[in-house]
This record gives sequence, C-alpha cells and structure tokens, in this order.
Amino acid sequence: MCWSAEADLIAGTVITGLGVCCLARVRRLPDVPLAALPLVLGAHQLIEAAVWSGAEGGPSAGAAQWARAAWAVIALPLLPVLVPLGVWCSARPPGQGPRAALALLGVAVAVPLAVAVAAHPVTAEIHGHTLRYGVGLASAPLLLACYLLVTVGSLLLSGDRLLRLLGTLVGLGAVLCGVLYELAFASTWCALAALASVVLLRWTGRPVADPSARGSGG
Repeated sequence: MCWSAEADLIAGTVITGLGVCCLARVRRLPDVPLAALPLVLGAHQLIEAAVWSGAEGGPSAGAAQWARAAWAVIALPLLPVLVPLGVWCSARPPGQGPRAALALLGVAVAVPLAVAVAAHPVTAEIHGHTLRYGVGLASAPLLLACYLLVTVGSLLLSGDRLLRLLGTLVGLGAVLCGVLYELAFASTWCALAALASVVLLRWTGRPVADPSARGSGG
C-alpha cells in the first residue's frame, strides 16, 4: 500500500517494470515462481490505485468492489502460497524438511483467508494517509502469525544468501510499516515491495553455479 492513488500508480509501474526484468533474467524454470513475485507486487500496487479512487468516490460501486476484492486476493490467499512455494521450488536440490513444511503451511493459511475473501465483501476506507481494509477474518492474530511465518520464515530458511537478506529486510520492514500504518501517518508497504523487487532482481541475475547464491538440501 502507498499513501495515495498517485503514489500507488508510480510505485506499481516501477515495481511491475522490475518484475518484467526479473522474469527476463530467470535462468532456471524452478526460479520462475519467486521471480514472478515483483510482477505480482506491482500489479497489487496498481490495483490499489483503483481502490483509492473508489474510496474517494471515483469509479462505479461495482468497479470499486472488484478492485478491493482483487487487492484482497493477492494480499491474503496468494502471497502465503507463492512465497514459500517459490522458495521450495528454487532450492537445489529440491527443498525438503522445513521448506516443504512451510510450503504446505502456506496452503493451509491461504484456505481460511480465501474463504473469508469469498464470503465477505471487502471494505476499504481512507484513514489518515492510509487505507484500512476489512475482510471479516476470524482468528486474525493467529492467521497473521502463521502468514508471517510462512513468508518471512521461508526466506530466512532458504539457504540462499540473497533470499535470507530479503527475509531480514521484509521482516524488519513489516514491523516498521505496521507501526506507521497503525499511526495512520503514511503507508510505506510500496517502498518495501520496491526494495524486495530490487533484491529479487539481483537474485535472478546470479550465476546458477554460484554456491553462495543457492542453498543445498533442507
């Protein structure tokens, strides 16, 4: 999320461009899911620009609802599946143990999130310089903890130097962004998404034979 529709449009365009570059630099098919993450994050920002417009009374009610639902689908059920699955696929040899367990947990986390998005209208209202979304989640604190475990945890356990760095940045950034969001000062998730995309751009360009760039086993 960004602090305005204009900021979301700019950030979304930049991050989408980084996503296209990431996919163009992929050298191994198993790296595609994780390399596609910046493209997903860029699309997420562009969708939120439409959510901002809807919250300000811009598009039709139907278009605004579709934008909110699309935003929620990416933020809630998609990312906890895509991130650990991407880490698991990119491991050499194929990830086992904790990585596989986190990929399965990601699917388990995504199920109740998908049900909530499908069962309840997604709401969004302007609060300070942020958008506050409502989905109607039950057991939200537990789901949030599991969400962070499968996304940040899978990166930290990847065995890959750059992906561990990404996990550290995402974990620390999530705390900072969360504090700023709760204060309604400004939403800085778009900056975190851009930073993550730059790290993944570097990751996709690493030589596949470099032992410091890929984990082994696990």
